Amino acid sequence: MCAPRGHIVEEGEWGNKSRPGERRCWQSSELFKSSELCRQTALDRLAGGTGQGYNRWDLQTERGKGRQRLMKVMVVIPTYNEADNIADMAAALFALPVPDLHLLVVDDASPDGTGRIAERLKQTYPGRMHVIHRPGKLGLGTAYITGFRYALAREAEAIVQMDADFSHRPEYVPQMLEALNEYDLVIGSRYVPGGGLDERWSWWRYLLSWWANSVYVRLILHTRVKDATAGFRAWRRSTLEGIGLDRIRSNGYVFQVEMAYVAERLGYRILEIPIYFEDRRIGKSKMTVPVKLEAAWRVWQIRWRHRHLGREDRVVAAGTNARQKEVEAMRNA
Repeated sequence: MCAPRGHIVEEGEWGNKSRPGERRCWQSSELFKSSELCRQTALDRLAGGTGQGYNRWDLQTERGKGRQRLMKVMVVIPTYNEADNIADMAAALFALPVPDLHLLVVDDASPDGTGRIAERLKQTYPGRMHVIHRPGKLGLGTAYITGFRYALAREAEAIVQMDADFSHRPEYVPQMLEALNEYDLVIGSRYVPGGGLDERWSWWRYLLSWWANSVYVRLILHTRVKDATAGFRAWRRSTLEGIGLDRIRSNGYVFQVEMAYVAERLGYRILEIPIYFEDRRIGKSKMTVPVKLEAAWRVWQIRWRHRHLGREDRVVAAGTNARQKEVEAMRNA
């Protein structure tokens, strides 16, 4: 039987002290066995047929009020030439047992008409399908930042980020959302026990991806997150607000590394759940060799830029953080 647990990352090695009642721990355990049978069993469970609670995430107890309410979820998907995937992805997401789920497509003027297809989908899913059209290919990082700001402005309480090409299976979303009851960030990870990669990957591609995450990034940043480049994540609203999106500078695929690193340095509770990462079904990968090389050297920039971050640097109000408030209070004493 596959136990619904994952790799827990709580409190990085940045000198932060646990508050009363908080846990400091590492935990690795299996959610999905490597066999196809257990993987399919887990996906069937996530689809809502086994009474495990993954299909009841929409009912949440409002703290202090003793009543239940729906929680607004917004899935953010940046697109460039995903015309063959976006309609199927939208259908798969809206079929999930998450009643108040919204989908935001951030399209960078895709030549194949992805943006036009997304616009037509607004008629199919009125009030739940959202589209932002950008004038050109402006980068993955700014696409996500734009999407996150849009979601926060529309009172989303949970924000999911994922790809349109089905390498991130929609079936995992309910479990990731449920985990947000206890964690600030949930990462769909390929490199925790039970996680896996498409068997069609070449040994060179697998080795490069594993080395980048398990060796290079962790060696430079001393991070506990095992899949820092993963693009399948679920965020609490308060986590994105606390990170302060203005401090994120990366615009390529290293954006994923910077977001995970900053979240860990700020002391947010992170859970990595194992996923099976399927190769894209249709279309061409945008991860070229130059993109990978650029991401490698920019990791050093991230380390330098955020080397002093700690829990006290969480953003608590627009343009204000805990450390600034403390300094101001001392000045006024």
